[in-house]
Amino acid sequence: MDASHRPPPHAGIRGLLDDFALGDPNQVLRLGDLLSGFGQSAFGLLLFIAVLPAFIPIPGVGGAIGGPLVILVGAQLLVGLSKLWLPGFIARRGPHRSALITFRTLLSPWLARLEKLIRPRLHVVLDHKLALSFTGLLLVLLGLLLALPIPFTNYVFGVLLLLFALALLERDGALMLVAWVAGGAAVIVFGFLSGHLVAATTEFVGRWFS
Repeated sequence: MDASHRPPPHAGIRGLLDDFALGDPNQVLRLGDLLSGFGQSAFGLLLFIAVLPAFIPIPGVGGAIGGPLVILVGAQLLVGLSKLWLPGFIARRGPHRSALITFRTLLSPWLARLEKLIRPRLHVVLDHKLALSFTGLLLVLLGLLLALPIPFTNYVFGVLLLLFALALLERDGALMLVAWVAGGAAVIVFGFLSGHLVAATTEFVGRWFS
């Protein structure tokens, strides 16, 4: 996407979706191009894009695509990176413009309502290193859960992760606090109590350190 046609980060997520929808529906929008020039807002934007497949009504697809991207965002926030890093093989890939057009149509009514409530506030929740690390930890855990084939949970994790994405994009610390509570509850209920998260973490550690 031509940077001259990209709205500034404060244009709001609906403005971004409107801008991304302009052009050839069959064009692949490479993530490296989409995220360039957004600075710290790139974390929220990639998280938003990563969550969209969770709303595809095909079992396993959303988690397989979105889960690793959510983990990538969370891991970088967890270790305190101030600028998003993308591996080359991910930067060269991205959604078709038609997919973003579909999601814009689906989400716009809900985003219109949310944008009336969301505003920049409580920046300490977004800027403090410990707070960012906690956000990153929750995103890593939620990304692991999203990637697992847990029945009927894609929409649940999709909505939760949208809260994180909007909080990062719109600089809303109050919304991030809500996301912390909801995300923490989801990790406890779907992760630790069900045993899914423990099993996934054990498998992940085993693969990398065996």
